[in-house]
Amino acid sequence: MNPISQQVQAACSDACDLIAQVLSHHLASLTIRETGVVQSVRPGIARVTGLPGVQADELVCFPRAGIGSGGSPLLGIAFNLDPEEVGVILLGDSQYLQAGDEVYRTGRVMDVPVGEALLGRVVTVMGQPLDGRGVLDMAERRPVEREAPAILDRAPVTVPLQTGLKVVDALIPIGRGQRELIIGDRQTGKTAIAIDTILNQKDQDVICVYCAIGQRSAAIAKVIATLREQGAMDYTIVVVAAGQDPLGLQYLTPYGATTMAEYFMEQGRDVLIVYDDLTHHARTYRELSLLLRRPPGREAYPGDIFYLHSRLLERATHLCSDLGGGSLTALPIIETQAQNMSAYIPTNLISITDGQIYLSPDLFQKSIFPAIDVGKSVSRVGGKTQLPAYHAVAGDLRLSYAQFQEVEVFARFGTQLDEQTQQTLDRGRRIREVLKQPQSQLLATPEQIAILFAVTSGLFDAVPIEHLNEVEHRIAQTMTQQLPEVCDRIRSGSLLTQGDRDTLMHTLSKTMLTLEISTNTPS
Repeated sequence: MNPISQQVQAACSDACDLIAQVLSHHLASLTIRETGVVQSVRPGIARVTGLPGVQADELVCFPRAGIGSGGSPLLGIAFNLDPEEVGVILLGDSQYLQAGDEVYRTGRVMDVPVGEALLGRVVTVMGQPLDGRGVLDMAERRPVEREAPAILDRAPVTVPLQTGLKVVDALIPIGRGQRELIIGDRQTGKTAIAIDTILNQKDQDVICVYCAIGQRSAAIAKVIATLREQGAMDYTIVVVAAGQDPLGLQYLTPYGATTMAEYFMEQGRDVLIVYDDLTHHARTYRELSLLLRRPPGREAYPGDIFYLHSRLLERATHLCSDLGGGSLTALPIIETQAQNMSAYIPTNLISITDGQIYLSPDLFQKSIFPAIDVGKSVSRVGGKTQLPAYHAVAGDLRLSYAQFQEVEVFARFGTQLDEQTQQTLDRGRRIREVLKQPQSQLLATPEQIAILFAVTSGLFDAVPIEHLNEVEHRIAQTMTQQLPEVCDRIRSGSLLTQGDRDTLMHTLSKTMLTLEISTNTPS
């Protein structure tokens, strides 16, 4: 035998020994997989047969659809469990899915990644990053659909959630663990209020989650840019399902975002979540239900449309101390048509939530920002959490402002007004001007108290309305620079004593006198 043949024989012998060694440690296993066949495909849904043991909301996999797109297999959720077939909501592009393709059960429900690594990231509900910062390294995942905490696991809402907006914190306060609806026509500033609330949580130890549902990509990019410019992304998670994304992702996104927020709540943290907006979510669910041939009801919505949002918003709560004392505050946003608050979806959400902030297009057109209609807005819980200083300086502000609005309407029909009515109108106009606030120009609680104290005590009565912005700025500076002790007591939740009120009056009056604008100038 020549040397070359000996070398080949030796190599073959070594290879056989290696294969035998590998096979000796390999234990063959039998995997049972329940499979079915796709019968039909429509945008967002598929109908399959087979899968006799599939359960509701179980994930199913379409392997060939993933191969055709060159990516991972297409997933779906078993939604309709009919005797003859299964209706599946698709969680991806169905372009490469066709009748006759194989589908099999995964044995698990839809879940999302949770954890600290999500902070500062922009992700989809599937956990795919959209910010170009690399793949998420998440060790823990939790189901998107989870039961709301039991009644005995909840605690009263006792701590305020400051928004930095005078009109909200003084007249429509929000507590940590509350569900406050933001409602109004399109382009009235609903998202602006939610974003300002997120920006005001800086250094407040509050985790924020912004959930975009069916929004335009340009609008989502603008929100993300604002959060980054203001340094809010450090404590914020942005979960995105844009308008061009599959219907299944838009449907699941608010539930997945809530699961991400609940992780921090269960760690004893305070969390704020914004759903922008649930109008698109309801329409997405209606479209999916009609495609799956579920019986339509009022306005073609399915019969369980109320349960769609109630099971979502009931997860927002303040946990008892035995469970860590964390809280989840929800700010769902809803869009009305032609100021119709009595429409189907708005009335559903008003009945679920603990109050609403109504934005009026009429006020928006008058350049009153934020365009909040105080008369139609209410907070059913937050008043109990409001800092005592607000009660002291703005306790009657809501009533007096409502009286002013009523008197102003009737004053348009007459030219001769008595002195008291004229004084009410002058004070009301200044209150309205003080409650105006540009976007992203937030005020700390002591600064708000100083300005509200000045306007309710009459210090602004002689100031021309066109100069009120400048005076407010000086009053806020005076409060933080000259009265730090009073500021600390306000933040700690202490009552404003008569001595504090006298100190405020003396200091603010002195500041008014030093301004170039004379307080004796007629308005």
